[in-house]
Amino acid sequence: MDKRPTIIDVATLAGVSKSTVSLVLQQSPLVKQETRDDVRRAMTQLGYVYNRAAANLRSANAGLIGVVINDLRNPFFTEFATSLQMALSARGYAAVLANTDEDPALQAQVVGAMLEHGVSALIVSPAYGDEAAFDAIARANVPALQVLRQVVSTDRFPFAAPDYPTGSRLATEHLLAQGAGHIAFVGGLEGRAVTQLRMSGYLATLAANGLTPLHLPGRPGRAFGREVARRLAQDHPSVDAVLCFNDLTALGLLTGCTELGCTELGRPLGPSLKIVGFDDIEDCAQVYPALSSVRCDIAGFGRKMAETVLAWLENNHRPPPVTVTPVTLIPRASSLR
Repeated sequence: MDKRPTIIDVATLAGVSKSTVSLVLQQSPLVKQETRDDVRRAMTQLGYVYNRAAANLRSANAGLIGVVINDLRNPFFTEFATSLQMALSARGYAAVLANTDEDPALQAQVVGAMLEHGVSALIVSPAYGDEAAFDAIARANVPALQVLRQVVSTDRFPFAAPDYPTGSRLATEHLLAQGAGHIAFVGGLEGRAVTQLRMSGYLATLAANGLTPLHLPGRPGRAFGREVARRLAQDHPSVDAVLCFNDLTALGLLTGCTELGCTELGRPLGPSLKIVGFDDIEDCAQVYPALSSVRCDIAGFGRKMAETVLAWLENNHRPPPVTVTPVTLIPRASSLR
């Protein structure tokens, strides 16, 4: 006896996602007519019969978008998630939000739970490590974006992020223009793709100017930044400028330098030790001295990701393998002469 066709069979034949087929079956107005017609033709060709009673048990979860974030304690990711959620709500969708705290096992657990509850799509800022979560998403045939960090192939899961290489290039060029001659890059774990991306513009700019890079790797955050202040004073007194992996590291470095004081550190912040962060979270403009930073417009990025995943879900417009959004440098007192 032949196997009864499934919703996945319909999706494959129609060239759409399983979630899009579900929306068509639920007579959602969110799917354009051309896509509806493709799905209906596939159903007819396969002899697919819609089990409305079973579908009604799942209908309460229609319009749910899973949002999985690696570190919601970081304001950069919090602002992204908030902006994304508000943009989805404006289009009639609800976001189911989970924080994985950089734990790939927890990531696999929450993704599995979201799939069981019938989310229509997923947006994942992934933890590094096990790829089990993405294997589960692939089996479920649910549209999914990886954002801000890439951990799996972009052919399977499109990736989007701000233009990190340009950001570090702009920051390094700015520090050179301010008279810096020995620029360190502080933070970021070695071997991580996001570290390499955020360093790449810094490395290329130094190489073009015949300068030697200095990377002080570590888990980015305020605690690490405070620790590096003393290491710079003791071990790298020639460093006259620092580009940090993110703003939290830079804010910690500012605090550490203030604690050491000009006497022990040997130079004042800004005129003699220039510091630039990365992300431009709200705190950058509120601290003293105000922190220069690479602005990623993370709120705008969140809105763009909402538009991207809904275009995929509703109109079958699969995003390109890689999407890069613009960044700008915001100079403030921490890096000016």
